[in-house]
Amino acid sequence: MGKENKELTGSAAGTVKVSRRNFVKGAATIAAIAATVPLEPLLGGRESVAAASVVDGNSVTRTNACFNYRKSMAQAEKIDVGTQPDNGDTARFTDFSCSYSKALRHDGLGVPNAAAWLSLKNAMTTGTPADFANIIVGTPGGDGNSKLNGPQVALAFDLEGLDSHATIIPPAPSVASAQTAAEEVEHYWAALLADVPFTQYATNSLVGQAVADMNNLSFLRSAANDQFPYPVTRQNLFRGQFVPGDGNVQGPYISQFMLQPTFFGAQPLDQRYQTFQPGGAYMTSPAEYQLVQNGGNSGRQLVYDNTYRYLRSGRDLAAYTHVDVLYQGYFTAFLVLAGLGAAPNPGNPYIGSLTQKAFATLGGPDAAGTLAEMATRALKAAWFHKWIKDLRMRPEEYGALVHARKTGASPMPQAATALHNDVLDSAVLPIIHSNYGSYLLPQAFPEGSPTHPCYPTGHGTVGGACVTALKFFFDGSQKIRSLLTRAGRDVSVPNTNGTALNTYTGADRDNLDVNGELNKLAYNVSFGHGIHAGIHFRSSTYWSILLGEQVALSILQDRARSYNEPFTINITKFNGTTATITNQ
Repeated sequence: MGKENKELTGSAAGTVKVSRRNFVKGAATIAAIAATVPLEPLLGGRESVAAASVVDGNSVTRTNACFNYRKSMAQAEKIDVGTQPDNGDTARFTDFSCSYSKALRHDGLGVPNAAAWLSLKNAMTTGTPADFANIIVGTPGGDGNSKLNGPQVALAFDLEGLDSHATIIPPAPSVASAQTAAEEVEHYWAALLADVPFTQYATNSLVGQAVADMNNLSFLRSAANDQFPYPVTRQNLFRGQFVPGDGNVQGPYISQFMLQPTFFGAQPLDQRYQTFQPGGAYMTSPAEYQLVQNGGNSGRQLVYDNTYRYLRSGRDLAAYTHVDVLYQGYFTAFLVLAGLGAAPNPGNPYIGSLTQKAFATLGGPDAAGTLAEMATRALKAAWFHKWIKDLRMRPEEYGALVHARKTGASPMPQAATALHNDVLDSAVLPIIHSNYGSYLLPQAFPEGSPTHPCYPTGHGTVGGACVTALKFFFDGSQKIRSLLTRAGRDVSVPNTNGTALNTYTGADRDNLDVNGELNKLAYNVSFGHGIHAGIHFRSSTYWSILLGEQVALSILQDRARSYNEPFTINITKFNGTTATITNQ
């Protein structure tokens, strides 16, 4: 799936489709047409009186400078990274049971219909809208979950930052790998622990079983493990990590940016949310699973809690991410930081000025608008890797392979015969089977995952991009507790029923800083949608956050020369190293 798109030619005579190659030809025509658009309506018509500007300016110089800036940025981002490899699974498993296939027609549990899968591959290869219209789905004309979610986003262009096809992350782990097996075991345990408050992990007996089982997994014990905290403990279970001991594994599980109250203008935000009633588990019978995989609707509904609560469990995080608005968590973090009077990044040129203050450049409006800009560009990068390079299956699809293998299904998916023993021999599977009567992965939502591939995650890529933008505007080294106590608050943690916030008294509370809590926020949101909802593997989140950072840094550097103010701003990356954005 990593092959370059072919020239797109319409099926009707005389019809030409715009591809990534012939777009440039059309752009010249578009520019010529744009040059003929009259400006009179903008200037008030011919009766308008021409006069000099209050401040003299040279329009020709400005026009040329703008053009040269745009041209130089385009040249800087003209990067051909070549064909990016996949993990080789599609060459190994010829029945396509190794790949994402949700919403397509299926021939059996975990076995997509070959013609349906190839119709998807053909559309992604040609990029022709007619081919997308002819993808063979399992439930034509069904509800929203019967339709593939935005595959043509993978072919969209952008005018700023790296092209989505020039972003780089490694191939998704193989379906047969010890890593994917470990990640699926983590999912099974998260499903069982969905209603246990994070503050009870220290004493809950099932958490103890999960920790012991996770520590037996060969991938976690290996030198290849750079994504799971190891050894797994009650304190770091289901937490992300980039560098051992980083901010993700410090303090309460939930980031302060998802707990502290703030204002959206004059509108108070107390950070309590609508959550689900405990106990929901969907797609646990083969019949229901197969119905949903084919794009059908099981008719089962989410049951909501009538009390708004602070996020305190895996199920609460899943409820948040089921309906969150793209960059919602990061915009709220911006509001919290601004409301607390957090200091700007030390490289902000307005620091110490006696005559000016930051506004639409390097100030609050710039930060707020940039978050939305980052989010939409991050999604395009994620969608390229999802639909063209990797087509990684969802954890629910992997669970179907486990069930097929354990029950001797016919037809037997080829990928099911190659599953790593770590998942087949895990201590969690007998508990899953005892509770639900199958080995399928329980889902937090009736529809299971969205109808797009797993790797990387949209939530995580948006998180990586937006967090990087926030680090550009704010001083990430500031200690969270000092900011809070200055406002009459303290580091907080929800009580066990999520109805109130208690003061966090952990020994590390004075170590928590803005960067660490922002990094934790990205993991909270992406793991809420991934591990706790059962719809994204851990590695999909890990690489999506780094992909988002990659996108954001390219955009920030592209934009740097658009600012009149000279600046050099340093950003601490997720791995602890420093990135510099400068127009000097």
